[in-house]
Amino acid sequence: MDRTVAIIADRIGWEERRLIETGTRLGIRMVWVNDESLCLGAPERAALEPYDAVMVRSRSYTRGGLIATLAEAAKIPTLNSAAAIHACENKLSLRTLLRAAGVPVPDFRLVLSRRDFEKALTELPPPVVLKPVFGGMGKRVTLLRDADTAQSVYDYVEDLGHGFEQASLVEPYLNSGSSIRCFVAGADLVATAEFRSAGTDWRSNAALGNQHRVLEHDPEVQKIVASVVDALGEGVYGIDLFATPDGYVVNEVNHAPAFKAVETATGVDVAEAVGRYVREVVG
Repeated sequence: MDRTVAIIADRIGWEERRLIETGTRLGIRMVWVNDESLCLGAPERAALEPYDAVMVRSRSYTRGGLIATLAEAAKIPTLNSAAAIHACENKLSLRTLLRAAGVPVPDFRLVLSRRDFEKALTELPPPVVLKPVFGGMGKRVTLLRDADTAQSVYDYVEDLGHGFEQASLVEPYLNSGSSIRCFVAGADLVATAEFRSAGTDWRSNAALGNQHRVLEHDPEVQKIVASVVDALGEGVYGIDLFATPDGYVVNEVNHAPAFKAVETATGVDVAEAVGRYVREVVG
């Protein structure tokens, strides 16, 4: 076991433990490194010197890209790339990048003020979804069924303390009640599962404990996933799709995706697929 990979994260969860166990089996020493302990920025590798590569799995929507940027500057192989993480951390940047690459994404409007919000509702009439530009795991994603309720909800957005928190997207409500999670390692689609909203919660998100089932191979899904990887570069991604009457659209791409629910739904050893990809990267 002559390769050591740092899993940089703010906590060690189920996925990180699986990766550490799998790495040992594959001959790679994977160790958790707290993302608050690195103090990066020195010209040399400094805190990253002991590692042959780093895998950034910070849940924070600011830490991941910053750490990846400095890891790359220290000439250490970094998963995912800083550019990919920065794109995934920012829903607007991601949508813009993918749309420019010809990847289908939902229609949306950027909302930075009440004036933006009111105009967005005239161009995209309710029901619509209001979601933060920076955020994940289904948090603060709100379904607005009518204009009156929408105005009241936006009162809460205006009360948030920082523009970082206020920046939002308005997009049409795609009323399918489900989303498709595609797990990618390298350039390969290794597992695909459908998540359905459970109970009274309209959101379909694995982090919310939704129902899930395996999906068989779909050439259209494979094509979209390949286009996303072409746009972002190879890496470890959780790509979320919505089905629409006109085909699939990419809702989000997660740069540090959970995979417990995907493994449970599909029976695929996702951790091993990730481990094998990491082994290819470190050589």
